[in-house]
Amino acid sequence: MPQILEWFAWLLFGYVIVQTNMQVAISIATYGIIRRDMRFRRVEHGEFLLSGVEPPITIIIAAFNEEKTIIASVRSMLQVRYPTFEVIVVNDGSRDATLAELVMAFELKPFPRAYEVRLATGVVRGMYFSVSVPGLLVIDKVNGGKADAINCGINASRYPLFCCVDADSMLERDSLLRVVQPYLADPLTVACGGIVRLANGSEFHAGNLVRTRLPGSWLARFQTVEYLRGFLFGRMGWSASNGLLIIPGAFGLLHKETVIEAGGYRRETVGEDMELIVRMHRMLQRIRRPYRISFVADPICWTQAPEDRRTLANQRIRWQRGLSESLWLNRRLLMSWPPSVAGWVAFPYFLVFEWAAPMVEFLGYVVICLLLYTHGLGEHTALLFLAVALGFGVLLSALALLLEEMSSHVFPNKRDLLTLFLFGILENFGYRQMNVLWRLTGTWQWLRGKQGGWGRMKRQTLEGRSA
Repeated sequence: MPQILEWFAWLLFGYVIVQTNMQVAISIATYGIIRRDMRFRRVEHGEFLLSGVEPPITIIIAAFNEEKTIIASVRSMLQVRYPTFEVIVVNDGSRDATLAELVMAFELKPFPRAYEVRLATGVVRGMYFSVSVPGLLVIDKVNGGKADAINCGINASRYPLFCCVDADSMLERDSLLRVVQPYLADPLTVACGGIVRLANGSEFHAGNLVRTRLPGSWLARFQTVEYLRGFLFGRMGWSASNGLLIIPGAFGLLHKETVIEAGGYRRETVGEDMELIVRMHRMLQRIRRPYRISFVADPICWTQAPEDRRTLANQRIRWQRGLSESLWLNRRLLMSWPPSVAGWVAFPYFLVFEWAAPMVEFLGYVVICLLLYTHGLGEHTALLFLAVALGFGVLLSALALLLEEMSSHVFPNKRDLLTLFLFGILENFGYRQMNVLWRLTGTWQWLRGKQGGWGRMKRQTLEGRSA
């Protein structure tokens, strides 16, 4: 028995080595994207080169019980610098004062507008136009979930591209100009995402970022490191090979007709953003239509992260369930013909090194403990396993911070970078293990067939104060 456990421990050790090498390779691809996207940067502060051919965009904000953040978020969307755009807020049956806050802040008046229902959604109770703000439409509908709310916004949208933004998010002024660049560079582009950063700790005024600061909460600081790794390795690195399977729900720009052709957002999933992108890969490859799904190396959207353990646990459980649903519902993409990076490389990677990672790590802890208990593994060997696993985690965090400094320089204070590096080390002692348990719970809930809905999160007011 100890010998079997020892062989299993070495197998897990090999898993960590392969996973780390894959992520280092992705970081090299990420570096190439960062160098490529440098030509899209602003020449001077506050300026961005307009080409004059930017397609019009609809910004869709799906809101459910967002009374504390919705006004600041909408104001942030309205002040973006872009030639032609509209903002559609879909109030998905909120039980708080979300609709009332919108009516008061933007002088909304009932004004029904005819539109073609191309995606099935819940019943629309009313439509409101702003007297003071042109281009703002608010839709009030019965509760149906985030996916249903976005589909409703797509139906009412007038433009060929739509941008999904969370109701607790803030956009920088040049956000749309930056995220639309792949569409201008390659007309085959059907979806594009951008880096999302945490707003916790930073200061905003009138929908604009005033000062970037690290959050005071230790949970939010751990998540800052996670977001850096997740977007630089988990998203941007796959863009170069057209193997990107996730466009962040907090901020993504998609081609409306392609999304409608794919069936819109699936209402019965909790990971509707990833599921749609994987389904688009599967559909477009099946009909053999050339396409591109890209990512922009820029911090263009700021969103809130949970600062209490219960809310964070619920979020991570939902994320794992969403990952499970996305891979299972689109399992035909795996090794599909004709061969593609999405089906032959990215899908297996997400299955083995993302979906199965919490189960493998949990088994690793159990096996090491059993080997130590039965004296089947020496203490020095166990410490070596632990040091290598944790060392690779720290290495990836350091690479993420390095790429962040190259691409964005969001944290000009060197002390902040040092703090994030220290949290990249500390996360391996407790926080990482909590995430493993939460993700295992998410996998178990998916296996049991638990249905999801809107994720609940405690919000903080963004407008006029630090988030």
